[in-house]
Amino acid sequence: MPIPFPFDFKHPDYLEVFEWRADRLRKLRSDPDNINILKNHYKNDPAQFIIDWGCTYDPRHVAIGLPAIVPFILFPKQEEWVHWLMDHWKNRRPGITEKSRDMGLSWLSCSVAATLCLFHDNLNIGFGSRKEEYVDRNDDPKSLFYKIREFVSLLPKEFRPGWDRKRDAPFMRIKFPHTSCIITGEAGDSIGRGDRTSIEFLDESAHLSRPHLIEASLSATTDCRIDISTPNGMNNPFARKRFSKEIDVFTFHWRDDPRRDEEWYIKKCKDIADPVVIAQELDLDYAASIEGVLIPSAWVQSAIDAHVKLKLDITGIKKAGLDVADEGRDKNAICFRHGILADRIESWSGVGGDIYRTVEKALMLCKTKAYELLDYDADGLGAGVRGDAKNIIEKMKYKIYVSPFRGSGSVVDPEKEMIPGRLNKDFFANAKAQAWWSLRSRFQETHRAVVHGLEYDPENIISISSYNLEISKLIVELSQPTFTTNNSGQIIINKSPENSMSPNLADSLMIAFAPIRRIPKGFFSG
Repeated sequence: MPIPFPFDFKHPDYLEVFEWRADRLRKLRSDPDNINILKNHYKNDPAQFIIDWGCTYDPRHVAIGLPAIVPFILFPKQEEWVHWLMDHWKNRRPGITEKSRDMGLSWLSCSVAATLCLFHDNLNIGFGSRKEEYVDRNDDPKSLFYKIREFVSLLPKEFRPGWDRKRDAPFMRIKFPHTSCIITGEAGDSIGRGDRTSIEFLDESAHLSRPHLIEASLSATTDCRIDISTPNGMNNPFARKRFSKEIDVFTFHWRDDPRRDEEWYIKKCKDIADPVVIAQELDLDYAASIEGVLIPSAWVQSAIDAHVKLKLDITGIKKAGLDVADEGRDKNAICFRHGILADRIESWSGVGGDIYRTVEKALMLCKTKAYELLDYDADGLGAGVRGDAKNIIEKMKYKIYVSPFRGSGSVVDPEKEMIPGRLNKDFFANAKAQAWWSLRSRFQETHRAVVHGLEYDPENIISISSYNLEISKLIVELSQPTFTTNNSGQIIINKSPENSMSPNLADSLMIAFAPIRRIPKGFFSG
């Protein structure tokens, strides 16, 4: 059962949690059979066990009048990660977790590993890091094994029967006698060599010194390898896997943490100062140090709720942009634009490549939100949208105009100048380059207005609603595309550098905000 009272993560009342736990423990001890029932539940729901009984340690709490050891109350994104991990373990699949700095992932992974070992039999869970001291060192709170020892030691004895810290938790090894489980630690180039593990956690794997050696070591070690790291550029296996289409990615952005807000972010930016470090370790920008990034992460951050920051009313065009999924693991995505506001952006699976269902869902969403304009990506699989849309609209009895966006096609207003001194037809290689550059200009002007207080044209900025559920992924995707010039000096866009996955959410936003053509003949109306 969840905590029976609201928990304020910014102003936590840990005393109330401790009192609730103590009262619950007294009731459980009065009827031991209930403990066995709970154990069966926790076996498949480690997140709830951590919330109910787990503790974490943070010495920074003392400075603000809180105890250093406090209940480990998971916020929603942390709970979601635990369920994600359980799914990957049970289905024997690897995964990647990209994270902003200081999101509690070390404590969380350690706590989940310990919980699994408390309630399952014969598990061997491994932890690896680039240095031995990060895995285990003389009760150093920074080390992973310190966190595991503390977590287990602070649990009620009923959940750790017979466990003795001195006997069962020696260097680089933690045993659970009642379940015959073990957690092992390794460091350096030979992580995982010669061993077999149920789950292998690789901590800060984007920062490994010689990752190619570890890739070889871990190749036959486990079916469930979980890499956890902040970004460290594009030239490492973590980044290459993160942007491939072959492995699941879980994103932990600082905006997913209810303890953080815009004020916290601004202070962090001032404390850290280095824009590359901010972009990589807070904003999850893999291309922070790469030349040619089209939309820097700092500009994207400035655009989050920019209409609120600048106290603007939202008026204007209501248009949706639909990016149709490629085959495989790619996703469909749709962005609903109201004037300068990206009001709602969402994605759904494209597995199976059923274009009809994709179009049907997109049009129903438009009808629900009273949008009468929908532009769709007409290149690739999107070419089939036109025929399906006509049939669906006839049945819907709702007037909606559907228009193709052909990124490979010609630019809008070729004889005009988006960039002073350069005709659009001379500056942009195609419509995709023009649309992405137009989006870049919006983000740049927004950043200048929000951060530097410069004058701006309210029609030429962009605001992204913070209420979008997939905002963390969108933020990362928007800084993925790069730009170069072709032999004719025209701008060309690479949406997927380093063979990364297509940025579907960002593509849908780009389509929604693309320069508008005149409504051609052949639009569909119901």
